[in-house]
Amino acid sequence: AEQRVGALVDDEPPTFANFVAGPNGEAVAALRRAALGDARDGVLLWGAEGTGKSHLLHAVVDEAARAGRAARYFATPADADADIDFAGDPPCIAVDDIDRADAAAQARLFTLFNDVRARSGAFIVASRVPAARTALRDDLRTRLGWGLTFEIRALADADKPAALAAYARGRGFELGDEPVAYLLAHGRRDIGSLIAAIHALDRLSLSTRRPITVPLLREWMAARVPR
Repeated sequence: AEQRVGALVDDEPPTFANFVAGPNGEAVAALRRAALGDARDGVLLWGAEGTGKSHLLHAVVDEAARAGRAARYFATPADADADIDFAGDPPCIAVDDIDRADAAAQARLFTLFNDVRARSGAFIVASRVPAARTALRDDLRTRLGWGLTFEIRALADADKPAALAAYARGRGFELGDEPVAYLLAHGRRDIGSLIAAIHALDRLSLSTRRPITVPLLREWMAARVPR
């Protein structure tokens, strides 16, 4: 039976460091700038499920918090009515799934957007579709369109081996073609699961002083997956 590699590893907190940008390099660069205070009027990310939008929202909030800013992530528009301590201006607020906002949530988002903008903060949101194609009320949709908009696209399977190898080199270790091919053939192919598996294998490689090879990967999987 196919082994689910994604089930074998603990999730790491989503950051820019463990996001493979692929075709989304421009969006990542803009979010990094936003986290450090260059937000203009905010950033809207849109794209299909599983492309990494939520990961990037968490990453920008993490980066902003490390810079000493008031930073919050809201998983749904309905959550965005929580009390916010704006100490540590300018704030960085991220809201996921804004296209799912009902009328009450849209009213809160409108107020929150204005509060954040008045403090020269960053208002970062994610949607499945561009702002113009949402059912949001006109005044909110217009404001969300003031800033930068990026479509977040999934990394193509054909591009994953090279991207993962480059990612590993950037983290200080080498990753051959065969282990990547094995991961793609025997586990979840989404980039988040692949990155999590690579991190776990790197830790195992360091602890056992063995290179990351298919035999090491097989042993690791056999030890972790119930039979």
